[in-house]
Amino acid sequence: MLSDLKTANKVTGAKQVTRALRNGSAALVFLAEDADPRITGPVETLCRDSGVETESVPTMTELGAACGISVGSAVAAILA
Repeated sequence: MLSDLKTANKVTGAKQVTRALRNGSAALVFLAEDADPRITGPVETLCRDSGVETESVPTMTELGAACGISVGSAVAAILA
């Protein structure tokens, strides 16, 4: 699934992923394991409450690279 991030319609970052979860457009959310829990925790809770599946990624760098950006990302979502 992580490889799908390169070509999928996606958003990155806690604010954009939270917005996508609240408006029902997030289909799958990726959370970096090495990210600050103060960032990933609320997103993970919102995913659980919204019934959106989550997938863990070992590092922020790996998640950012999978998204095609040159910096790390704590969270990312594939949009429905």
